[in-house]
Amino acid sequence: MACKNGPTKPPPPNHAGVVAPVNPRALLSDSQFNDVRATILDNNPGMEPGMASRILEQALAFLATAATQPGTGLVPSRVVDEGWHALILHTSLYYNLCSALGGGFLHHTPERPDPARRSEASIRRTITAMEAAGYEVDMDLWRGPEDSLVPVAASCQHSDDSGPIVLIPKKPK
Repeated sequence: MACKNGPTKPPPPNHAGVVAPVNPRALLSDSQFNDVRATILDNNPGMEPGMASRILEQALAFLATAATQPGTGLVPSRVVDEGWHALILHTSLYYNLCSALGGGFLHHTPERPDPARRSEASIRRTITAMEAAGYEVDMDLWRGPEDSLVPVAASCQHSDDSGPIVLIPKKPK
């Protein structure tokens, strides 16, 4: 099943002055989106294509938000991290996407899932930042690491309030 870009509302400017589309799907061409979604499906046998699309869209919204707000401690949920992993595996696409978002290259620093170490404040801060940037948040994909509503292969989480999102090169202050 191929995905198609839909119409988008006019994009809002983000903190860096870069314009990101309100529809995160518009950050990739149809071919790119389908390729990354196929990676999610390959890594998660039995997952419905629609769920993989939802995960990828949330990962794109997260990435677009985090790219413009370095050092704010934004983190993906365990489920959304699955989409981020898939994006990263498409190295050229991921590099070009980070560059187009104007924030520099976002490195991924995984941690093993540990509900005791999870920072609810970081997740709430991320959701708030994504909504402020104009993105719709799919709350079913932003549950705690112990929640099994959406099973995924990703076995990591991000919880360090000091900022697991590392922007290279660092923006001048």
